[in-house]
Amino acid sequence: MTEPRVITEIDGHVAHVRLNRPDKLNAVDFGVLDGLRETAARLAKDRSVRAVLLTGNGTSFCAGLDFPSVNRTPAKVLRGFVPNPLRGTNMFQQSLWAWRRLPVPVIAVTHGHVFGAGIQLALAADFRFTTPDAKWSLLEAKWGLVPDMSGTIPLVEQVPLDLAKRLTMTGEIFSGEQAAAWGLASGVADDPSVPAGELVEQLLARSPDAVSGSKRLLNEAARRSVRAQFSLERRLQMHMLRSANAKETRRAAAAKEDPQFGPRALR
Repeated sequence: MTEPRVITEIDGHVAHVRLNRPDKLNAVDFGVLDGLRETAARLAKDRSVRAVLLTGNGTSFCAGLDFPSVNRTPAKVLRGFVPNPLRGTNMFQQSLWAWRRLPVPVIAVTHGHVFGAGIQLALAADFRFTTPDAKWSLLEAKWGLVPDMSGTIPLVEQVPLDLAKRLTMTGEIFSGEQAAAWGLASGVADDPSVPAGELVEQLLARSPDAVSGSKRLLNEAARRSVRAQFSLERRLQMHMLRSANAKETRRAAAAKEDPQFGPRALR
């Protein structure tokens, strides 16, 4: 029996999601795409999940698209390019963009190869921690292609436009240490799961509704008009003021106790 391409384990309020093609450096085939898309959709419905750690089994986070595998079914590739009229994403884009849209923080923990689809998946996360010797690249340029799995939006949010163009046009390979220096990675460590875990603990100490609302508010700020953004601020704040988790935050602060939060209310 074939093992699942994407493995999920829930530990308390944290979902541990692992790409599971270690023999192929977690290169992305249709099974990985389906697994990512289905896992994100399932986690979005689970109101008890408050953070996601996204990693890869074996020696690499993700070495990019598995061209030989994907190209064996050209008809499926063509169908995959057709966008969903409601979402505006096609199959390839949605498999990664779904993590950006997930209503809880996603933390990518990377090592080894972070190439092509792998770097775009890491960019779909809210935070990225990496080993200093990891190899990062928008490798599509090597094959005469452009990044087309939703990664261009978070890329230009993370780095200056000239650097984004340089990395996209050249496909140069750079280290995890350099990724952190450029602002692509949130932090660098020999064991990046350590700072990732510390961040998770900080996030779990806050209201899951406030964390979720903050993610949505900041993700959408760059593409909304000032008027629309202020409107979203007001709507989310009104929700927070009425939410049970905000009330629990205030109660616990007054009592000098750790808050006991309920399930996330925001979707």
